[in-house]
Amino acid sequence: MSAKQFDVVVIGGGPGGYIAAIRAAQLGFNVACIDEWKNPKGGPAPGGTCTNVGCIPSKALLQSSEHFEHAGHAFADHGIQVQGLGLDLGKMLGRKDNVVKQNNDGILYLFKKNKVSFFHGRGSFVKAGDGGYEIKVAGGSEETIAGKHVIVATGSNARSLKGAEFDEKNILSNDGALRIGAVPKKLALIGSGVIGLEMGSVWRRLGAEVTVLEALPTFLGAVDEQIAKEALKVFTKQGLKIELGVKVGEIKSSDAGVQVAYTDAKGGEQSLQVDKLIVSIGRVPNTIGLAADAVGLKLDERGAIEVDGDCKTNLPNVWAIGDVVRGPMLAHKAEEEGVAVAERIAGQHGHVNFNTIPWVIYTSPEIAWVGQTEQQLKASGRAYKAGSFPFLANGRARALGDTTGMVKFLADAATDEILGVHMIGPQVSELISEAVVAMEFKASAEDIARICHAHPSLSEATKEAALAIDKRTLNF
Repeated sequence: MSAKQFDVVVIGGGPGGYIAAIRAAQLGFNVACIDEWKNPKGGPAPGGTCTNVGCIPSKALLQSSEHFEHAGHAFADHGIQVQGLGLDLGKMLGRKDNVVKQNNDGILYLFKKNKVSFFHGRGSFVKAGDGGYEIKVAGGSEETIAGKHVIVATGSNARSLKGAEFDEKNILSNDGALRIGAVPKKLALIGSGVIGLEMGSVWRRLGAEVTVLEALPTFLGAVDEQIAKEALKVFTKQGLKIELGVKVGEIKSSDAGVQVAYTDAKGGEQSLQVDKLIVSIGRVPNTIGLAADAVGLKLDERGAIEVDGDCKTNLPNVWAIGDVVRGPMLAHKAEEEGVAVAERIAGQHGHVNFNTIPWVIYTSPEIAWVGQTEQQLKASGRAYKAGSFPFLANGRARALGDTTGMVKFLADAATDEILGVHMIGPQVSELISEAVVAMEFKASAEDIARICHAHPSLSEATKEAALAIDKRTLNF
């Protein structure tokens, strides 16, 4: 092959791709990473959906909007008087964009530090040859490179609703939802998943009247039922109007906004007129423009790349990770797969434990969990014990002024092994890591109950929930 040769070529620079490239470089390989994301000036913006229009910008807006809500409603309880509270949405969005840019620039720095060759453009297969695979880079850099190993990490795209395709003006994906130029008076969301609830929370805090339309009859079906019920109660009290079991009908978009016809859970015909509509009904694997057929790369019926347990595709030395393969569409899952694949290429034994991947919803209160839910344990017939502890009885939560929610432990009835930990409350996105570590080491609830936790800290609720397994909480 005349094209420049690399040991490993990574297609996609999102959390899975850039981490895979860096780990492969650390292991001594000559590595290239191709990514097509552009910043507003047309320059490279690696980091994928997560950094550019997902995890990072949404958290920036969640933080800013929470500050705004606290200033308007919660500061008075602390004796802090705020007069003339105003919102500069342009500056808030600008801060979000700057946070994104800092992450983009950080990845480019890491590539340089680890001697990863970066190519700006869309990568697609050309052909297979004796030395590996030829990959064309188009749209930014215009050239062809070759790799002995190829890691596909092309991520996912927002799933559109038939008859209501994204225009990112009135009908918005996660991308458009992050760039609304003025706070809408009325906003609707179709889908009450992670993205929908986070974006709904942002715009509600800033003043929008938000209605969430969910087709399923249950709220947050993947979450432990007790936690989900608490979340529904809290979000409803905050002002989110959440309708379950609805069937969405015709959607009309015009200069006046968006009209959504739907049938409610009781069979009643309803019509909702809003300024903006966010469609958040899941994501689909992104293999657009990959030219998988050029080399015979096998896709499944969803368009995802078929892989085995080690992320190997049907082609020799071609791997795939992250949202474009099976498993949860989570940035940290993609990162772990990226590290594991790089290590497998090096002859090591990379490993990802899908049973201990944490999940987080960054609303307020936050929701986080790892392992099995109570309904899953009941369905499997496994005997278990449950214990929970409310933040209402936690000293640090009282001092913070945020006592919503609880920590809940599920443990095997015979061995006391931790089977699942579920949380709703302040900063539980940070607290969940203790549970992940414990489960990785096959710890028992008693292990956590016997570990000294700092006082006063939110983490004491974790200890107390573990104590509750044996009905011996000390502070409730």
